[in-house]
Amino acid sequence: MSYSVVIPTLGRPCLAACLDALAGARGPRPERVVLVDDRPAPRGGTRLEVPDGLAKITEVVASGGVGPAAARNLGWRCTATPWVAFLDDDVRVTADWPERLAADLADRPPQVAGVQGRIEVPLPQGRRPTDWERGTAGLAGALWITADMAYRRTALVESGGFDERFPRAFREDADLALRLEDDGWTLARGTRRTVHPVRPAPWWISVRQQAGNADDALMRAVHGPGWYERAGETPGRRSGHLAITAAGLAAAGLAAAGRRRAAALAAAGALAGVGEFAAARIAPGPRTAREIAAMAATSAAIPPAAVWHWLRGLVRARGARPWPGPAKAVLFDRDGTLVRDVPYNGDPEKVELMPGARQAVELARRRGLAVGVVSNQSGIARGLLTREQVDAVNRRVAELLGPFGTWQICPHGDGDGCGCRKPAPGMVERAAAELRVRPHECVMIGDIGADVAAARAAGARSVLVPTPQTRTEELTGARVADNLMDAVRFAAGDTPGASLWA
Repeated sequence: MSYSVVIPTLGRPCLAACLDALAGARGPRPERVVLVDDRPAPRGGTRLEVPDGLAKITEVVASGGVGPAAARNLGWRCTATPWVAFLDDDVRVTADWPERLAADLADRPPQVAGVQGRIEVPLPQGRRPTDWERGTAGLAGALWITADMAYRRTALVESGGFDERFPRAFREDADLALRLEDDGWTLARGTRRTVHPVRPAPWWISVRQQAGNADDALMRAVHGPGWYERAGETPGRRSGHLAITAAGLAAAGLAAAGRRRAAALAAAGALAGVGEFAAARIAPGPRTAREIAAMAATSAAIPPAAVWHWLRGLVRARGARPWPGPAKAVLFDRDGTLVRDVPYNGDPEKVELMPGARQAVELARRRGLAVGVVSNQSGIARGLLTREQVDAVNRRVAELLGPFGTWQICPHGDGDGCGCRKPAPGMVERAAAELRVRPHECVMIGDIGADVAAARAAGARSVLVPTPQTRTEELTGARVADNLMDAVRFAAGDTPGASLWA
């Protein structure tokens, strides 16, 4: 089993324990460890230290402070293994983690996109946990969190990975899981165990965490109001926070209007709400003077902070669509996709457009997408036609469909060992470079499995438009459209346009 490990980090002290635990664990080693340094700039020029046991397989990449979602995307795009395991920098894998990971991933059906590890949060002995400790302990029952989550790389490519509009390590993992389920993938729980210690935090941390309400607003905009149940979450006390905040604002407004009695009643209601909230947080805790003071102060600050972030998030999330949205470029296979497949054709007179090809290419251009062609032409290597003949056919295609931003042709045969012949990624990567986009900003449209495999190897999404030459097994796990127009609609960000074939 081949897998990589991706760890985004801000260079916190806990990273050393995380890497030491991974280096000392027994079982199949990762092919690569990608450590994503997400500090805006290395403090004082310091570099991340990697233990000797991981040094040869670890790559450190700097992301420049893009946030955890974008950092994870950068990390997995540096890998080429079938599976990518994500770890947070504040966890410690257990000694048998690689062995259990191998067992978790072995023989999973192709529709399984990801397998979650089991999180253990050690709590202090001899006293009740604090509010912060109880919150961290909730991670043990959370679904699909990237503290320890292994994803099939194919699923990451086809989904576009993590939604980079989530700026915090919050909800971006649930969003990815829900999008994968919407596409027909399934997610599973494994048996491997990972320890997530409770890290130190300031007493006002619960107020700062209210920024996550803005992420909840984005989740609602993208997945609808029922996303909480699907993700195993609840809205919490948001309705109560709204009531407390409204009462407080009403008290201030009434007082300003000189209506003292009504203002006093509204203020009493707000204080009663805050008191009940504080009592509910204090009761299960250690009830020390420090904890009681922190709970009292933060319980008054949390409701307005939660409401503010929720409303701010609703405004920013208006009209939001699921990630990753429109592509920047569409790469078409030639034979069997744009034109009828005439084996080893070197005669421009035999060029015949596939149904809907002209309309599909025109739609791509109208939607502002760059267009290119990526085509295997092994007839050159076989001596059945010349490069000049291939170029003549391509010119005829361009006469019928208009100019393309790039033409990528592989003249090699099956046994030449080149890096360009599909299903290798070379032509997709070169096409993206010529169109001045990144591979993951492209959608490859073709008619056979090699087109899909080349796109995935390069990190690009793909759509299969079946023809009589498409084998049934090539459909499994691929995103399939009924026609070229629907395939381009998908690339342009329209839904539905294409769906995964179970």
